[in-house]
Amino acid sequence: MNNWHALILGLVEGLTEFLPISSTAHLILFSQWLKIPSSEFLKTFEISIQLGAILAVVILYWKKIWSSWNIIFKIGTAFITTSIIGLVLYETAKNYLMENNYLIGGTLFFGGIIIILFEKYYCKNKNTSPTVLVEDDKPLEAMTYAQATIIGACQALAIVPGVSRSAATIIGGLSLGLSRTNIVEFSFLLAIPTMMAATSLDLYKSRETLSLLSSGDFTAWAVGFTVSFVTAIIGVKFFLKFIQKNNFAPFGWYRIILGIIIFSYLLL
Repeated sequence: MNNWHALILGLVEGLTEFLPISSTAHLILFSQWLKIPSSEFLKTFEISIQLGAILAVVILYWKKIWSSWNIIFKIGTAFITTSIIGLVLYETAKNYLMENNYLIGGTLFFGGIIIILFEKYYCKNKNTSPTVLVEDDKPLEAMTYAQATIIGACQALAIVPGVSRSAATIIGGLSLGLSRTNIVEFSFLLAIPTMMAATSLDLYKSRETLSLLSSGDFTAWAVGFTVSFVTAIIGVKFFLKFIQKNNFAPFGWYRIILGIIIFSYLLL
């Protein structure tokens, strides 16, 4: 991997991490498109440059994070739920799922359909039913621990490439009646401990491989980290503005189109 590869992957990570389109799937696909040889370093690179995106959220939301212990405890509850599931499935995901393009194409495609169908069901019931899928106007602190636990379980589904951590948590939160702004912001905040833990676990598991890396590898990682940090700030601000006037259906259509492209390429 050279610095240009790292720059492109950092750009992809930062722009896609918080959108419901799966940053992991995009990193894997772009790595293959750039013809970067598969290696333990590449897998670790794709996971660890998420720290750049995490730093962006910390900077953008540090006041909100430390303004309420209630929010911190809810994030912790969701994170613990994700961690239990993630620890059980970590080895399987990294060794057998990360480079399965058929799986990635399928999860992108069917995930897109789920998003579109959910939006139609959600919008319909939001206008007709006082009890089903109704957006509330309560502050984020009003989220219950039960809701946080369910959202954490939803987030764990993202261990499968193509599912999208953002999509899973957002759909889970909306189905529980949370407002779009609240669940999107909670998804951002929940990413902090989740991705830090995932990166730390991967670095620990790969410590022997990492000890053999060259200075060029560390330079490439620094480039990817920096670029992902800068572009994540742009991605977060874009997403927040987007949801003020739009639903998530466009991301569903994007996923469907990308899934079709992947399958078309695989079957040629």
